[in-house]
Amino acid sequence: MILDEKYDVIVVGAGHAGCEAAYVSAKMGAKVLLITMNMQTIGQMSCNPAMGGVAKGQIVRELDALGGGSALITDKSMIQFRMLNRSKGPAMWSPRVQSDRMLFAQYWRDLLEGTEGLSMFQDMVTGLLVSDNTVHGVRTGLGLEFEAQNVILTAGTFMNGLIHVGDQNFGGGRAGERASTGITEELVKLGFEAGRMKTGTPPRIDGRTIDYSVMEEQPGDENPGQFSYLGDYKLKEQRSCWITHTSQEVHDVLKKGFDRSPLFNGAIRGTGPRYCPSIEDKIDRFADKTSHQIFVEPEGWNTVEVYVNGFSSSLPVEIQYEALHKVKGFENAKFFRPGYAIEYDYFPPTQLKHTLETKLVSGLFFAGQINGTTGYEEAACQGLMAGVNAVLKTQNKEPFILSRDEAYIGVLIDDLITKGTEEPYRMFTSRAEFRLLLRQDNADLRLTRLAHRLGTITNERLETLNQKIALIDQGREELDNNLNLDTINAILESKGDTPAKEKTKVSKLVARPKVGLADFSEVFNDAPWWTEEVVEQLEIEIKYGGYIERERESVDKMRRLNDKKIPESFDYQKVKGLSYEGRSKLEAIRPATIAQAGRISGISQSDIHVLLVYMGR
Repeated sequence: MILDEKYDVIVVGAGHAGCEAAYVSAKMGAKVLLITMNMQTIGQMSCNPAMGGVAKGQIVRELDALGGGSALITDKSMIQFRMLNRSKGPAMWSPRVQSDRMLFAQYWRDLLEGTEGLSMFQDMVTGLLVSDNTVHGVRTGLGLEFEAQNVILTAGTFMNGLIHVGDQNFGGGRAGERASTGITEELVKLGFEAGRMKTGTPPRIDGRTIDYSVMEEQPGDENPGQFSYLGDYKLKEQRSCWITHTSQEVHDVLKKGFDRSPLFNGAIRGTGPRYCPSIEDKIDRFADKTSHQIFVEPEGWNTVEVYVNGFSSSLPVEIQYEALHKVKGFENAKFFRPGYAIEYDYFPPTQLKHTLETKLVSGLFFAGQINGTTGYEEAACQGLMAGVNAVLKTQNKEPFILSRDEAYIGVLIDDLITKGTEEPYRMFTSRAEFRLLLRQDNADLRLTRLAHRLGTITNERLETLNQKIALIDQGREELDNNLNLDTINAILESKGDTPAKEKTKVSKLVARPKVGLADFSEVFNDAPWWTEEVVEQLEIEIKYGGYIERERESVDKMRRLNDKKIPESFDYQKVKGLSYEGRSKLEAIRPATIAQAGRISGISQSDIHVLLVYMGR
């Protein structure tokens, strides 16, 4: 039975990827259907109740600049804000928010229900309608069929999900929810390669039974910020997080359950996240360490539930219980639920184009953990990009692809498509070769004009950006003026810096290590451009100008290679001189440009040289 008329885009799954995909598709004018197994868990934070962090915070800012919903939802539901890595350079500054888990999900549902052109339906998608290597819709567990020009799969950890607690295992996509079945098998029949990955989550504890007095308090920033470039959501009060530590005694208790751990006894076949391992994995991998940090995170404003970050485990419940009671502050802790591991199906992302459309089936897009990533932020940005490109495909327009020098989102997708991943992929600042250009503070300057051309932001928002740019230009001009010697030396003396001998431009003075633009507040505080946001931009521009310019030169070199396109039907067998591995990898991934080819693991510089010479002919 075919239900409803045909849609432009069907999104399967309502996690972080699915919410962003559905939201942005509808904003672009598409007729969208979001299908989820449970309408009550839309936008659910399956793991820790937090958004952002190192590199992840940059992605959330980019989502906001492109017209996504994650930043706005995070700001409205946050209970604590911290800017990480302030002691380092601005490329490393990363905003992180502790969220109210229930509010986060509620605000996502409110946003989706208020979006014109977006419909929702509760059912399990069990198959795809495919003919002539083109998707035409989906089939559900109730035997219904929904037709669409494009389908975006964002199944998270639900595809054949298997939950492990000690020597017990049972099907499930997350605690209390059933797994999704049928799609993997159908995709494999269509020729897709599938794999298994694993992730985990820690116990949830009754906060009333925790002794915070023996823990280290981790308060929010004194002057908290926000993720979205719009609105005023800065917190007037915040909830603290706390830090405690495991001990050798804790480790000894945990080791008692290793023989029953699905991680060690072969019950789990999937690959787990390298950078967020379970507590048993940490003890095994770092046997010389006698202690590991535990972050104690509140789940919201009006709940006593606490998330024990750093104690993810799939050990038997009684072992988890005994070991956690040996941790300082948790001696009398009561469990709300134990930790568990979950295995799920994923599809190696080298099977995708840079638009996140599959190479095998036209109109079929993958986004989120189905592509082998881990993390809300990584999933959300894939959802947005898949949504944008699905709509552009229906409109017969050029695809929207962000390059590695334009956004962390571009780095993430290029890494996945070009290199693939055999373990859950997580974004780090070190993955971005141009991270000084891709800062969290300038995401709107980089991306909002592109978003306006796509139709994902309003004219009013573009005008807000233009006003900010005008203020930055005005400030830049005024900082190139000379100040009189008395004013200059009064400021330099207060900073313990060497006095100047003549009038000097403010920009040159701010370039000194001991001097900041804030030191000139009395000179400029009446100027219209003297705002916290603009001052930060100008100071970064002055102090790091040389490094920024050097990165821009590197970008120009990379773009020259990117301009050298490789035809989609290029026959690598004709290219004599390519290494066997190089030819095999190039044929499998089929890079779009010489630059992308150079980033493929196993491709040597000599392979690239041979390609350049051949194409030059």
